Amino acid sequence: MERRLLGQARRIALTDRLIAIGASAGGPQAIEFVLRNLPAVMPPIVIVQHMPEVFTLAFARRLDELCTLTVREAAQGDLLKPGLVLIAPGGKHLILRRLATDFVVQLDDNPPYNRHRPSVDVLFRSVIACGVASALGLVLTGMGNDGAQGLCEMREHGFATLAQDEGSSMVWGMPRAAKLAGAVDERDILSLESIPSALQRFALQKK
Repeated sequence: MERRLLGQARRIALTDRLIAIGASAGGPQAIEFVLRNLPAVMPPIVIVQHMPEVFTLAFARRLDELCTLTVREAAQGDLLKPGLVLIAPGGKHLILRRLATDFVVQLDDNPPYNRHRPSVDVLFRSVIACGVASALGLVLTGMGNDGAQGLCEMREHGFATLAQDEGSSMVWGMPRAAKLAGAVDERDILSLESIPSALQRFALQKK
C-alpha cells in the first residue's frame, strides 16, 4: 500500500496545496514518526511544535537527518516548496502569506496566543487567509487547546482536518479540544500509525 502511494506521489503536481501540523507535549516523537514515514515527494509541510527557541533548530536538524523530506527551521521569507518541511522557531509565530504564485513565511513577535508563541491557531488561521486552494490541518498530541479553534475554522472553509486519537497520544488535550470544538468527526481522529497514509492520500487527491 505504502509503496503504491509513493509511486503515485511521484507522478502528481503538488502545487497550491499544503499541510499544517500543530503539536505540544509528546509532539517531537509524534512528528518524527509521521515525517519518517512520508516519501520525499509531498506538499509543503509547516509545523508548530510548542518548544523553547533554543531547541527548535536542533529539532529540525535532527529530523532532516532522519527523513527523506528536507526539514528546516523556518526563516523569514522562506518559500514553501514540495518536499520541504518548515518548523516554526521557538518564540516566533509562523504566518503564511501569498506572494504572487508563491507562499512565503512571515515570522513575528506578536504576543502569545493561547499562552503560546508560536501558536497553532495563528498558523491555521494564516493557512485560511493566504488563499491556498487545498490544505490539511492536523493536531497531534499536546496539552491545552491551542489549534482547536483554528482547525475548526479550517474545516468551515472546506479544508481537510485530522486529529490524533487518544490511544496513541501522550497527552490527549489538544486533539480532544479539537474534537469538542467540532473541528473533526470521529472518522477524522486517527492513530499515529495511520496518519502518514492519510497525509499521502491527501497529497494524491484531485482538486
